[in-house]
Amino acid sequence: MNSNRRERVAKALRRGRIADDPRVTPFRRRVYEALLEVPRGRVTTYALLARRIGCGSAQAVGGALRENPFAPEVPCHRVVASDLTLGGFCGCREGEPLRRKRALLEAEGVAVDGDGRVEDARCVWTWGRRSR
Repeated sequence: MNSNRRERVAKALRRGRIADDPRVTPFRRRVYEALLEVPRGRVTTYALLARRIGCGSAQAVGGALRENPFAPEVPCHRVVASDLTLGGFCGCREGEPLRRKRALLEAEGVAVDGDGRVEDARCVWTWGRRSR
């Protein structure tokens, strides 16, 4: 099985796990399933993810990600603030969790500068607008 097909199968399995988990509210399910669309090596913002699911609140999306029981399979580390700074991770905005988020992004090929900002805006996944 080639790697693209393997990744599609893995995403389908993760979607099934999300749909079947009784702890996951319908709102959180929409957040997690939309996040599965963001490919490795790309990021999106809390606001773009909110817009993708028809939600007016980037903070509500952040709250759902803070409760993500499927990390890292549902890659909440791929969501950054609108100014491309790392934002939060595991409910924290500094310290070891942010270092872990940065390491996960860098392992996927997303460059982060010394100020904790994604270096290349072309890495931002925008659902329909072509980038990179």
